[in-house]
Amino acid sequence: MAYPYELGFQDATSPIMEELLHFHDHTLMIVFLISTLILYLISLMLTTKLTHTSTMDAQEIETIWTILPAIILIMIALPSLRILYMMDEVNNPLLTVKTMGHQWYWSYEYTDYEELNFDSYMIPTSDLKPGELRLLEVDNRVVLPMEMPVRMLISSEDVLHSWAVPSLGLKTDAIPGRLNQTTLMTTRPGLFYGQCSEICGSNHSFMPIVIEAVTLKAFENWCSSML
Repeated sequence: MAYPYELGFQDATSPIMEELLHFHDHTLMIVFLISTLILYLISLMLTTKLTHTSTMDAQEIETIWTILPAIILIMIALPSLRILYMMDEVNNPLLTVKTMGHQWYWSYEYTDYEELNFDSYMIPTSDLKPGELRLLEVDNRVVLPMEMPVRMLISSEDVLHSWAVPSLGLKTDAIPGRLNQTTLMTTRPGLFYGQCSEICGSNHSFMPIVIEAVTLKAFENWCSSML
């Protein structure tokens, strides 16, 4: 999860988030090189009185500064499109969870099991136990098996919401009357926190999401205790 004064992204927990982090570093390096070159040219223009008259109307340099930006854009666009297609791909999910947004809580339904559904409310600050996180803890966590593809069906019953978990690289809008789909797979056990990322009313800040990734055996035991 995030920590105070964090300057980078949260640690990746899914293959998609790892790809997003690699793409971020790739694009940032391109931006860094362009910025360095522009800063060097500006400082050169400000510190010298020499003028290269032969390059003022040269066809070669005009060709270079037309083709070079196009190549840079292609270098950014190709990996970006690859990740977009990966995020939309559904690879034989072994579990389906339906998420409904309400004002101001989430409800979850495990559609592969009969009568396995619950509401998830934020725990008030006065009820927190030592070590729990303010505005992030919930009374019922979403327990999911790790290293298994899970399909999330996301919708809303009232206004626009957004189901977002940064460490998984997920952010899907919950729209009334529309069922959106996304897939996730956690690569390690742990607790992963998120929040509603769409302004949905006065208590928008109090709709946390907590995913608890466990082993398959622990998930089966949890399902048995809930049924």
